[in-house]
Amino acid sequence: MTTLAKLEKKLLHYTGKAIADFNMIQKGDRVMLCLSGGKDSFTLLYLLNLLRRRSNNKFELFSLTLDQGQPGWDDSGLRAWLERHRIPFEVYKQDTYSVVIDKVPESKTYCSLCSRLRRGSIYTYAGKHGYTKIALGHHRDDLITSLMMSILYNGEVKSMPPKLLTDDKRHIVIRPLAYCQEKDIAEFAELMEFPIIPCNLCGSQENLARQRIKQLINDLAAENEKIPSNMLHALQALQPSQLMDKRHWDFKRLEEQRRNAHDVGTAPAQTDPS
Repeated sequence: MTTLAKLEKKLLHYTGKAIADFNMIQKGDRVMLCLSGGKDSFTLLYLLNLLRRRSNNKFELFSLTLDQGQPGWDDSGLRAWLERHRIPFEVYKQDTYSVVIDKVPESKTYCSLCSRLRRGSIYTYAGKHGYTKIALGHHRDDLITSLMMSILYNGEVKSMPPKLLTDDKRHIVIRPLAYCQEKDIAEFAELMEFPIIPCNLCGSQENLARQRIKQLINDLAAENEKIPSNMLHALQALQPSQLMDKRHWDFKRLEEQRRNAHDVGTAPAQTDPS
């Protein structure tokens, strides 16, 4: 079996497992995949299209690409690839680039505002055209990096969930690559020769916090290769009794539970769901 075939098999396995574990796609779903033109979204589109065909068209798949007005934008290769694979698509023009450049000082990072504007355009399009799921190409390394960023910079234990109901309850966002490693995706994309479109907006800004965190995780993984997978597992193995969040653990009732357990000889009423 060739390297490409092995990678495809591995990525398909983990993508299918994530879809099954989190009930991401059901029969009749209209899935809109956000194709940025990067390695992750191209890989996800290829894999989902393969799964769609193997499921005998259990779900519908549509590709949406936002043309944000970046200088040097060239989507000709992307369009040709989509047409060759007979995937329905639209390249949707929304000049968010000018807004970001105008609103954000050069010394600041563009990612936050750019992401908000892009997300707004995507949600609006999905709602207008009746898509039931919005698929994004975030992978395992994105999830664990977001976890570290939230802890270190925001003081919160949160990340990118594999399946999300948006705050307005109008959209369900899915991340089928949640179990897939970035290094596998990068190698697969290179072997597949996807027509990658580089991001000239945030890609030109060095020393972003996310890049520093990714490097930290990579450095730790060089010493212990299980660290990234352990971090992903931590997102699925919360132990509220071992943390400090009063919303999820009733610290005030521990004395009462101790007394009750001692008096009647039974286990405490409150148990750690983990």
